[in-house]
Amino acid sequence: MRVTIVGAGVAGLVAAVELAERGVAVEILERGLAIGERACSWAAGGMLAPWCERESAEQDVAVRGEAALVWWPKHIGGVEQNGTLVVAPRRDAAELARFAQRTERFERIDGAEIGALEPDLEGRFDAGLFFREEGHLDPRRALQALAARLGELGVPIRFGVTANPEEIDSDAVLDCRGFVARRDLDDLRGVRGEMLLLRTSEVSLSRPVRLLHPRIPLYVVPRADGLFMVGATMIESAARGGVTARSAVDLLNGAYALHPAFGEAEIVETRADVRPAFPDNLPRVVRDGRVLRLNGLYRHGFLLSPALAGEAAAAVFDMLETPDEADRQRLTA
Repeated sequence: MRVTIVGAGVAGLVAAVELAERGVAVEILERGLAIGERACSWAAGGMLAPWCERESAEQDVAVRGEAALVWWPKHIGGVEQNGTLVVAPRRDAAELARFAQRTERFERIDGAEIGALEPDLEGRFDAGLFFREEGHLDPRRALQALAARLGELGVPIRFGVTANPEEIDSDAVLDCRGFVARRDLDDLRGVRGEMLLLRTSEVSLSRPVRLLHPRIPLYVVPRADGLFMVGATMIESAARGGVTARSAVDLLNGAYALHPAFGEAEIVETRADVRPAFPDNLPRVVRDGRVLRLNGLYRHGFLLSPALAGEAAAAVFDMLETPDEADRQRLTA
């Protein structure tokens, strides 16, 4: 059984691991020249936060996303499971109440408990929500770790290859090209996201912190070496390019509101990319002949890719057991 995967973003890599571990011979074709070079998952936050995401997502996201809290620690190192902290400025207490109404599996905590969790935030917020079971990872290290795991499994990744899934000679093809596949998925749209990477030694955080604000809700995710990912905007646009001045100002103002020391932080990187989404913002595995299109992960790539990979693997086996007429003719030729 041979399966070719087109696209080496988080969806393609996770699906490749899932299939290879089930005994399938897998090959990956990637248009970029290195892991992450052309993948929007390179700019992700890496939050494994199924219950926080209920604030703006369907219940299905929490149900499918819970699998990520098991899958990622099983397959790579460096996954932190210290929970998620949600806070709001004192004047925006209503935002915290609204967030609580829309989410689940959290503890209400006061200012002293916030300080116990994150000493650098002591005295800055009166109340918060603590999602104890959630986690996070560094997306860039995670993608590289998946590539290393695939090397152990004997899965080749061919870089610099632009492939049309319909023209690939394989038993099955998994199309994981993200927004590039919009020509084959009529209702796929682009949602632009922008992020900053800041470096400072003046702030220490042990977990992602979400700051609620009526205009600029954002999250700050700690990474190694004093780095913090600050993101991310959600703009209904497929336009690529750099981070806009307005978004940069909003993100920096939000980080400063969380802790003034971010005002002196070094801006290490700015990045913008386009995330693929269907109208309902839920991902799908769509069969098109012997091509399976895994797409629409929206802003939940790392959270939902394990569940989607399992669904895609099941679809691959089902497809090979029940081929359509075109596949029957090809397989018996």
